[in-house]
Amino acid sequence: MIIDILKNASDYVALNPHFAKAFAFLNREDLADLEVGRHDVDGQNVYAVVAKGHGRKAEEALIETHDHYIDIQFVLRGTDSIGWKARHDLGPTIQASDPRSDVDFYEDPPTHWTDITPGMLGIYFPEDGHMPMISEGELHKVIVKVAMK
Repeated sequence: MIIDILKNASDYVALNPHFAKAFAFLNREDLADLEVGRHDVDGQNVYAVVAKGHGRKAEEALIETHDHYIDIQFVLRGTDSIGWKARHDLGPTIQASDPRSDVDFYEDPPTHWTDITPGMLGIYFPEDGHMPMISEGELHKVIVKVAMK
């Protein structure tokens, strides 16, 4: 997991061959004006999901992991309190993984919480169990999905 601000994103480009395109997308001047839903950036290598709406309560959410994609969670408005727990410490999945959706869910509670505020990003790798969209207010964010290979 990496927590930082978008301004420092270039420090992480060497970690994945697709990060440069992901961070360029997040630096778009019209990012806040994009419609809710999926936006293709670089085929299956990089795509983004714009989300707007009221946050969830932690007790109504589940930790998730991904095998094939890295999540870059970028907040435009609101505060996303993202829970985290190391994948190797998570119990069994509660829903069978659908390879097309690249997500597994767990009932475990997070061991750590991080508030991601506007301009910040959280980068969650396959080894990072994370519980996003936790907020008492409205959220406007972009989740960029970056292929591992």
